[in-house]
Amino acid sequence: MSKTNKFSGPGYLKLLSDNKFKDRIKKAYQLMESCNLCPRNCQVNRLKGEMGQCQTGKDLIISSYGPHHGEEAPLTGLRGSGTIFFSGCNLNCVFCQNYQISQQVAGRKISIPELAKIMLKLEGQGCHNINLVTPSHFAYHIIAAVYLAAKRGLKIPIVYNSSGYDSLTTLKLFDNIIDIYLPDFKYGSDGCGKKYARVKDYFSKASLAIKTMHKQVGLLQTDKKGIARRGLMIRHLLLPANLAESEKIFSYIAREIHPETYLNIMRQYYPSYQAHKYAELDTRLSSLEYQEALKKARDLGLKKIN
Repeated sequence: MSKTNKFSGPGYLKLLSDNKFKDRIKKAYQLMESCNLCPRNCQVNRLKGEMGQCQTGKDLIISSYGPHHGEEAPLTGLRGSGTIFFSGCNLNCVFCQNYQISQQVAGRKISIPELAKIMLKLEGQGCHNINLVTPSHFAYHIIAAVYLAAKRGLKIPIVYNSSGYDSLTTLKLFDNIIDIYLPDFKYGSDGCGKKYARVKDYFSKASLAIKTMHKQVGLLQTDKKGIARRGLMIRHLLLPANLAESEKIFSYIAREIHPETYLNIMRQYYPSYQAHKYAELDTRLSSLEYQEALKKARDLGLKKIN
């Protein structure tokens, strides 16, 4: 993690001044006509209400929003991270701890102007950033809302908090709109991704997506108070018995991204959703497994482990 006392402001402000927002909005909207906003490439016409894997059509659906104090310290600071939880998901992780939101699409429909107002409200409450949770399938709505909010004075960083299963085409549209990428890096191979997330190419797609995120924003930068301003932060949830093939993830980050990438190795797994159908998942992570994972990450050269 590097510290900087100079922060010229979020990238989206320059995009706004250069009058490039409207082209991004148009392109994101067009991608929904035969939807390929994510690597699922469902090709359904969401503009006509058709739904793909994410179980959402044209309408924007959120579950909740508010200051969040349970995120990583560089995001929460003293005043919290301004989280907005989007409903639906392009994965179907069998142990999902938020399955009511991700799989059952619990939430309410809101308009793009309402989303912009929420962003401004969270900024007004003192939040350090706008934290977009599970945003991939709502790229059009988000870009349009950031545009409206920026015109009305939004000036805090935008956090893209995703599953890591993101399209390079969509990430290109987010370049200079997103200041902080916060992807999960869930599975160390396509095989375990297929078994536990029901997607055939998780590692292949996520590894390239996360590398692209790093190219856009670089290593994590913080201000003099330790608050994140720009950069990549990766999360990895450990699964029992190394079912996520964590070592492959650690190795990839160290070799292909950067050994000083901020990595949060998470130990809070518990059986949820459909985990009881898989004997190997129907258990808790042990303290020994967590300590072994930390050691392996360090041995592979990773230096910024949370």
